[in-house]
Amino acid sequence: MENPGVGLLTDHYELTMVSAALRDGTADRRCVFEVFARRLPTGRRYGVVAGTARLMELLRDFRFTEAELEFLRARGVIDEPTADWLSRYRFTGDIDGYAEGELFFPGSPILTVAGTFAECVLLETLVLSVLNHDCAIAAAAARMVTAARGRTVIEMGARRSHEEAAVAAARAAYLAGFEYTSNLAAGARYGIPTAGTAAHAFTLLHDDERTAFASQVAAHGKSTTLLVDTYDIGQGIRNAIEVAGPELRAIRIDSGDLAVLAQHSRDLLDSLGATETKIIVSGDLDEYAIAALAAEPVDIYGAGTAVVTGSGAPTAGLVYKLVEVDGRPVVKRSENKATVGGRKVAVRRHKPTGTATEEVVVSQGVPDYQANDRPLQQSYLVGGEPVPLPTLSAARDHLRQCLISIPWEGLKLSAGDPAIPVSVIPAG
Repeated sequence: MENPGVGLLTDHYELTMVSAALRDGTADRRCVFEVFARRLPTGRRYGVVAGTARLMELLRDFRFTEAELEFLRARGVIDEPTADWLSRYRFTGDIDGYAEGELFFPGSPILTVAGTFAECVLLETLVLSVLNHDCAIAAAAARMVTAARGRTVIEMGARRSHEEAAVAAARAAYLAGFEYTSNLAAGARYGIPTAGTAAHAFTLLHDDERTAFASQVAAHGKSTTLLVDTYDIGQGIRNAIEVAGPELRAIRIDSGDLAVLAQHSRDLLDSLGATETKIIVSGDLDEYAIAALAAEPVDIYGAGTAVVTGSGAPTAGLVYKLVEVDGRPVVKRSENKATVGGRKVAVRRHKPTGTATEEVVVSQGVPDYQANDRPLQQSYLVGGEPVPLPTLSAARDHLRQCLISIPWEGLKLSAGDPAIPVSVIPAG
C-alpha cells in the first residue's frame, strides 16, 4: 500500500482489542487513559511537554480509508464488524493535558484521554510516538539553552535524523528556546526562523579558500558567516577578514579543541580590527560541551546530533495507561509498573516568591487549593472538537517562566532528584 494515512500509525494489538471489545460488548464502556512517566531519564531533573499541538493536528486526520480497511482485512487483522466500525471512526471524546512548554515529573498526568474504550485505545501508539519523541527533544534542548546562558543556539540536526522526525525535532528545539533552525521544512510549517551559510564542500569546490570566501561574500554580503576551519583556522580568519573586512558578521569553527580555538580566534579577530565579528562553534555539541565553553568568547552555538537524538535520552519514557472505567478507578499492580487509578487533577504549588515547591496530583477529586497554586491542565478536545491552543511562541515563553520558577538546583546538569517532588493522592 502506498502512503497509508494516520489511522495506520497504530499497533496491531490495538485493533485486536477493538475487535474483541466490539464482540463482547465492552467497546462503549466509558474510559479514561492517562499519559505519564514513571521516572525521568537518567540524569534528568525535569521533563518538558512538547508535541501536543502536533498530536492534535494528526488526530484531526485519524481515519481509515477503504484501501486501508482492505489491507487490514487481507492481513486478518480485523473482521467485518470491526471494519464497519473503523470506517465510521471519529474520536468524539475529550482530551485534556499540560500545556506545551510545561515541566513534568514522575507521575505528572501530562495528557488525559476520555471516551469509549474502543475510540481511546486506538490512539495509544500515535499519542506515545509523538509525545515520547517531542518531549525528549525539548528536554534535551532546554538543558542546552540553560547551559548556553543567554547565548544563541541554532538547531542543525536534520542530517542526523529521519526526515520527518527532523522537522518535529526542530519545532521542539525552538519551543525549548533555540533561536533558529537550519531545517527549511520546519521554517515553512511552523514559522521558525532559519539560518545557514556554507559547508566545507563549498570551500573545497574552489581553487583556494580566499576565492570561496569572496564568492560567498559577493552573493550574500558581509552579513554572512564564513567557515574558517577547512584548512588552517588562523589563516582562514585572516582570509575571511581580508575578503570581507572587519564588518564580517561571523566566522564558524566546526572542529578541534573549541575552547582553545575560540579564544585564539577572538584574539586574532580583535587584532585584525574585527571586534564585532561573532564566533559560532559547532561539531557534536551537547549541553555538557556547551557548558564547558561558558567562559570562552563564543557567541553562538550550533547543535545537531545531540539535540535530535535527545542528547542520550531519545524517548521521554511516557506510558499510556487505563486508569478509570465507568467512573471506577482501575489499578495495574505489576511489580515496578504499578499505577494509581482514577482520573487525576494536578496543580503546581509555589512559594509567595514564585518558586515552585511541589506538584500535587489528586485522583478522582480536586486538590485542596492554596493561595499560590497553579492548575496544570487545559482542554485540547471537547466532544471531539478542538479548542484553540496557545501559539508556539507562547509555549516558548511558558517554558521560560517554568524554568525560572523551579529551584536553582533543578537546572543543574548533574544527576539528582527531580527539581520538585510530586505528591499523588489516590482516590478514596
